Amino acid sequence: MSHNQFDLLKTRRFLPFFSTQFLGAFNDNVFKQSLIILLAFNAASMTTMPVSTLTNLCAGLFILPFFLFSATAGQLADKYEKTKLIKIIKGAEIVIMLLAAIGFHFQQLWLLLTALFLMGTHSTAFGPIKYAILPQALTKNELVGGNALVEMGTSLAILFGSMLGGFLIAIKPDGKELVSLTVLAIAVLGFISSWRIPRAASSNPELKINWNPISETWRNFQFIKQNRTILLSILAISWFWFYGATFLTQIPNYTKTVLGGDEHVVTFLLTVFSVGIAIGSLLCERLSDKKVELGLVPFGSIGLTCFGVDLYFATQGLQPETTNTFSHFIANSTHQRVIFDLLGIGIFGGFYIVPLYALIQARSEPSHRARIIAGNNIVNAFLMVLSAALAIVVLSVFHRSISELFLVTAILSAVVSLYIYTVIPEFFMRFLVWIFLSFFYKIKKTNLQHIPEEGACVLVCNHVSFYDALILSAAIRRPPRFVMYHTIFKTPILSFIFRTAKAIPIAPAKEDPALLEKAYADIAQALAEGEVVCIFPEGRITDTGEMYPFKNGIMRIIEQTPVPVVPIALRGMWGSISSRKDGAAFSKLPRRFRSPVEVNVGMPVMPSHVSPELLQDKVTELRGDWK
Repeated sequence: MSHNQFDLLKTRRFLPFFSTQFLGAFNDNVFKQSLIILLAFNAASMTTMPVSTLTNLCAGLFILPFFLFSATAGQLADKYEKTKLIKIIKGAEIVIMLLAAIGFHFQQLWLLLTALFLMGTHSTAFGPIKYAILPQALTKNELVGGNALVEMGTSLAILFGSMLGGFLIAIKPDGKELVSLTVLAIAVLGFISSWRIPRAASSNPELKINWNPISETWRNFQFIKQNRTILLSILAISWFWFYGATFLTQIPNYTKTVLGGDEHVVTFLLTVFSVGIAIGSLLCERLSDKKVELGLVPFGSIGLTCFGVDLYFATQGLQPETTNTFSHFIANSTHQRVIFDLLGIGIFGGFYIVPLYALIQARSEPSHRARIIAGNNIVNAFLMVLSAALAIVVLSVFHRSISELFLVTAILSAVVSLYIYTVIPEFFMRFLVWIFLSFFYKIKKTNLQHIPEEGACVLVCNHVSFYDALILSAAIRRPPRFVMYHTIFKTPILSFIFRTAKAIPIAPAKEDPALLEKAYADIAQALAEGEVVCIFPEGRITDTGEMYPFKNGIMRIIEQTPVPVVPIALRGMWGSISSRKDGAAFSKLPRRFRSPVEVNVGMPVMPSHVSPELLQDKVTELRGDWK
């Protein structure tokens, strides 16, 4: 098991794939940027079309294949062994780059545009494989780190590829030849790297390919709609591409007209933005403790809105002056604020996007995963087109400034995010839990591997405080269904979290027999559906620090649905503000922040051996003297 995400780069199951996808994104941008600059300065010798029309044509040709071929690419990635497909795609890249080299040498615009369209097709074909292969190659606790490295690599590949393409094409008189040799060499390296990717088996070999992209795209969306969380996660990812495309597209003109910067400043600001995304992506694993932490998504969206709004106010009243030197630009305090805002947008963008990709991979049916990613790519492309349309409306129709366009985008980001969190409160619930626990507790997790990765099981734990369920939910990778006393379930503020987490309220027979029976029925249904159920068999929170006898409710659960029972000891919560030490809970101030607590997991007990006494002995042994 990897200690951190960078250890994945030492493994054959990840490094060749990472290198292959990095080189592909890098080559895309070397070619695109060199072509755009060539057309900007030499279009007159190749065509009578205006440069602005050519630029938009290039953007359209690259994105068009995502609409035309994504549905087919998703089917192929689900049906066939993925490594074989990658080798074919990377081999095709060499042919495409050879075509581009001929176009550069003879200055044949139609060849260059054909190569650009084919590179868009190459990216379309690789996209579903890129994200569908990760869950096959990585363990669940590596999924966030693997996605973080992929997003980091993609951001840096876009940045460095664009910089290298612009640098090479500007070299006189051999720029076109240098670009041709470079893109060919990168394509060959990517092809060689692809041969070292371990085999990734087909997830649905019986799938019958539907070659009609329209009907297949519609069918994909119908399937995605069945899982509302995945649907809205795809919309959230697509919104990030809308947001990012708006900013990246406008940064060059924003630098010139608003900040008074030159080409070097444009490159620097694009670098800041890309490096920010890379930093945010890499921080995700540490902040989420190697699990898919949905709480990072609202955190990221808050940053995208706040830094985007501040970027507008940072330049209010600024009179751009031509910046003669890069050091002069940096020395301006207003410019420093702009740099800080762009870095913040990038970092929080990383927080936002990585958990969403990991969530889609983790919750998609393996047999449909690539097609879901393909559907995601189609929506991404559509939102990027909409971002261009918004820019045209704001800048050309309403004649507003680029700063105002950034403000509109940031405000829209808040509106979109609030809608998603309203429809799926799980995101906001996880955000509250993540923020709270990160602030107050430092959780040590011991032997979590004893909790089965798949299938139903019951967790039994000692009950020390009102926050026990929060601590366990933060520590355990599989989201448990907690069974809790109905009065705790109704605790103000916490009740929102418990309801969103689908906790099961329970009451003694003498208080509410109907609720008791409903609770047992809900538990049985959850276990039948393969979920994890967590109970506190004492039936009450301790007021002495010692455990009360485990009740017989566990026996009724196991008799109805025989599943393994995993004992867990919660250590260190006695004496916290939510415990009953020295009086009622919440009647005292916290003693310190980042208090150490531990979740200690024991070996599963088979259903035939379960008894309240045995489970209590095991939890007592796991807890030890640390209450």
